[in-house]
Amino acid sequence: MISTKTSVGSIGVLAHHAPLLAMLDPTELRLYRTESDIVRFAQSEGYLQVGGNRALLLVEEAHEPGSLDAAEIRDRLQNAERRLDDAGEDTEKRRVAERDRRRWDAFLRIAEEG
Repeated sequence: MISTKTSVGSIGVLAHHAPLLAMLDPTELRLYRTESDIVRFAQSEGYLQVGGNRALLLVEEAHEPGSLDAAEIRDRLQNAERRLDDAGEDTEKRRVAERDRRRWDAFLRIAEEG
């Protein structure tokens, strides 16, 4: 099973899932090999395609939680928040800063959980 988060909410994908195309939000991605063997990643935004009894995830970044540096992520989150404050009415700068803030906020939660 795959457990992740789409732009409309959390989703779990099992074998023989109905075809699906979804936008992914930053979150913890979980790949269940068995009920007790779970592989975890910090997943950035991207896309999920399910069809033909296969799932394809295309994401900008995926990191094992143990490889995340919480201090570095805090710095990146603060930088994204400053850029968001400075964006003003520039909608593209605002969109990029909001995307980065969501990513670094999710990654920080995952890094702190270990």
